[in-house]
Amino acid sequence: MRNDKQNLIVDKTFEFSLNIIEFSESIRELNRFEMASQIFRSGTSIGANIREAQNAESKADFIHKFKIAAKEADELEYWLKLCEDSIHYPEPKKNLMEELKSIILIISKIISTSKKR
Repeated sequence: MRNDKQNLIVDKTFEFSLNIIEFSESIRELNRFEMASQIFRSGTSIGANIREAQNAESKADFIHKFKIAAKEADELEYWLKLCEDSIHYPEPKKNLMEELKSIILIISKIISTSKKR
């Protein structure tokens, strides 16, 4: 199923992962290692699972990988909301949460479209 032409969601989640790395490192600099690790893992896992889906063995496998990415995105949203609402963590840049919401919408659409085919 691999297709090496440009892919919006693959590119978008790769760029998003770079922003997540930057944000998690800013938390790590405050010696908040647990939160930094949670954000790093869930945030970069979104793109990793989407990238892995590009090599899916079947449509069911493709959908499964995207569902994992959706779960990771939901988890990341939770961690980012904690940062937003806690006085102990830096607030994520507004565009980080907006990008995540955009990615969640795209993932949801891909899953629903793939199920219909």
